[in-house]
Amino acid sequence: MIWLVGNAGMLGQEVERVLREGGREYVASDREVDITSADAVEHFFSEHAPAWVINCAAYTAVDRAEEEPEAARRLNALGPENLARVCRARGAALVHVSTDYVFDGERAGPYPEDEEPNPIGVYGRTKADGERRIAAELDRHIICRTAWLFGPGGGNFVATMLRLFSERDELTVVSDQRGRPTYAPDLAGALIALLDAAESGATAAPWGAYHFSNSGETTWYEFATEIYRRASLRGLVSSTCSLRPVTSAEYPAKAHRPANSVLSTARIEAVLGKAPRPWQEALSDYLDAVESVRSNSANVEQKGKRGEV
Repeated sequence: MIWLVGNAGMLGQEVERVLREGGREYVASDREVDITSADAVEHFFSEHAPAWVINCAAYTAVDRAEEEPEAARRLNALGPENLARVCRARGAALVHVSTDYVFDGERAGPYPEDEEPNPIGVYGRTKADGERRIAAELDRHIICRTAWLFGPGGGNFVATMLRLFSERDELTVVSDQRGRPTYAPDLAGALIALLDAAESGATAAPWGAYHFSNSGETTWYEFATEIYRRASLRGLVSSTCSLRPVTSAEYPAKAHRPANSVLSTARIEAVLGKAPRPWQEALSDYLDAVESVRSNSANVEQKGKRGEV
């Protein structure tokens, strides 16, 4: 039995889809089970006795976290600690999703899995604290850091760009932050594959930190430019919008972002036997899905006008 925590979020929805399509035995929860309450976590375990927990729940509002550090700490650090503590007591294992924001972004190249976290904002500090608490409580844990997540079922950079392309004549996009975009369905598949590898003993030392992002480095500006190009080819952009690169200093935000969010995926590639596919391919899949949804909506609207629905 697998307990999926945070199934209502963008990533949680995709993990649940993978579990469901794979015929896996699982139970899912979101806010109805408060993981910041040790009693609530213990009660849920008593009812369902999961052998694995996959934690996709997180406080991810990076700028708001600067104003709500306690709320971020409770969900990103205390909640994971509660899960790890009960997992240890019940003999279960934990898969926990973390972030590139645990790093300061000062490294010249990709961040390896064993790099010491050094976060520069409240969000990153609370996520790094959650990682430390898990490691202190539970040996049988997998922490999977990811970055620049996009996909169906939630707000993300690609969805925001698609909306703004049709609302603005010009957009300014940060060009001095580098990373590897991550497609939520691809990450969901990788998380379940990691769980399966650990459960089967396919790798001698499965526990600890992993990274997953789609392959290929880019900047937010380059990412936005490619979104615009591919969306235009599909007719998803209704007007002309020019993109202008700016520095992070020219685009102020409450929270500092790492200049380098590039994660090395060497360890997960070794365990799963393959590299993540390029982010451009994943972006095409996402845009194809958007196009399909819009087309279906347009068809329903036309039928409604003709009185057919």
